[in-house]
Amino acid sequence: MSKEFFPPRPVSQPKIYAYRDTNPQYDGLLKVGYTTIDVRDRVAQQYPIVKPGPPPYSIVLEETAMRNDGTAFTDREVHAKLREWGVSNPGGEWFECDMPRVRAAVLALREGGSEAEDRSLNFVMRPEQAEAVAKTAEYFETFHKEEPHKTPHFL
Repeated sequence: MSKEFFPPRPVSQPKIYAYRDTNPQYDGLLKVGYTTIDVRDRVAQQYPIVKPGPPPYSIVLEETAMRNDGTAFTDREVHAKLREWGVSNPGGEWFECDMPRVRAAVLALREGGSEAEDRSLNFVMRPEQAEAVAKTAEYFETFHKEEPHKTPHFL
């Protein structure tokens, strides 16, 4: 019987990325992908012909594809989340959306399925916030045990 309780953390650093192509045909679209190599190198592989001037793309998002529990997710899961949210997918890995919407999908997958479509930021509570939440929860858990018919008044 295996003693492995948690999946091993990959040696690579998997990333989800999104870029915008400067070709007018792709106006308003973002290409959402996954890579285990440097994002700039991966996107450059998709444009093998070197032309004078700036590259025909701009990378707008680079996020880790690792969850807090050490597992990874891929671009296919991000694509599915975007489609679930009703984002237009005219073909392949191209989506008609903006960078905050892609970031929100990545965050939802990384945090374990949060359904907040418009949430594109993630942060932990400050110690005093966590303490206030714990104090509030403790109050409401014990209040009804002590005086079940009294209206709660907190702080």
